[in-house]
Amino acid sequence: MIRISIDLMGGDFGPQVVIPGAAKALERHPDIFFVMYGLKEQCEPVLDRFPKLKEKSVFHDCELAVRMDEKPSQALRRGRYISTMWRTIEAVKTKEADVAVSAGNTGALMAMAKFCLRTMANIERPAIAAIWPTLKGESIVLDVGATIGADSQQLMDFALMGGAMARALFEIERPTIGLLNVGVEEIKGQEEVKEAGRLLREANLDSLEYFGFVEGNDLGKGTVDVVVTEGFSGNIALKAAEGTARQIGEYLRSAMSRTLMAKIGYFFAKGAFDMLREKMDPSRVNGGVFLGLNGVVIKSHGGANAEGISSAIEVGYDMAKNGLNQKIENDLQKYHAKRLPPIGPEAA
Repeated sequence: MIRISIDLMGGDFGPQVVIPGAAKALERHPDIFFVMYGLKEQCEPVLDRFPKLKEKSVFHDCELAVRMDEKPSQALRRGRYISTMWRTIEAVKTKEADVAVSAGNTGALMAMAKFCLRTMANIERPAIAAIWPTLKGESIVLDVGATIGADSQQLMDFALMGGAMARALFEIERPTIGLLNVGVEEIKGQEEVKEAGRLLREANLDSLEYFGFVEGNDLGKGTVDVVVTEGFSGNIALKAAEGTARQIGEYLRSAMSRTLMAKIGYFFAKGAFDMLREKMDPSRVNGGVFLGLNGVVIKSHGGANAEGISSAIEVGYDMAKNGLNQKIENDLQKYHAKRLPPIGPEAA
């Protein structure tokens, strides 16, 4: 049984979308048990429409919900211990749940998660990892917004965490890692990125294979299994990709409705266009994973529909099922053990 705590009030639509999304996830994974946090008067009428979900869940009434436009500091001050978001995260800390899922305010969720769960040993700052659709399938990109600016050691930590996530999610024994840069040549890029490349080369870890530098166009190609960057450039890349997908979708809809012949052509090619729309749908791979904390937290898109919420829950399910945090801790221990100088007779 995988126990998932979920913030029913998170996102733009709250329980009206989150609860149906949870019901969809339960249909696909009957071994899920939900620990739900919400405002009773808003959640119970919706939950009553899903009797199977109600049987496989426990509901906790909370005092308040964090607003989507609230500053992280304000949300932490106002909602600590009593909000739906805080209690969703706290359920992981108290071992009542294996993973927490929320579509709420990203800044507030990260602030509460860091405050409640704390970072792992040897991790200075956490990262948000996104699952990225590629021509070869899917890859992982991190950080996409948690750490603005990162030094070489932090980028190295991101690589270790991203590699562990790739093994947990994709079941790849030795995932390939690339550092996002302005060129593939070793002389290009910021000093922090070049130094991180050196650290990865010299580490020669069994758990991952360092590919080298990758560029922005490699994200969609699927050149590597894990792309590592700091949060500023990662977030821009993520938003640019989402915007481009929507732009192409609008172009196609406009072109297919312009003339009678175009409409006829669309009728015959509808299957192909449906497949394209499915591949470009952000909800298909919805769910950012907070890495580096003493517990797994999944962030869903705030504007996600029920299918998107279900996707985020399933990401959390896979992370818990495959022991994400244990893999990260093992990799960190191995890496930092190699960095430590020998103690005792060996030192001589």
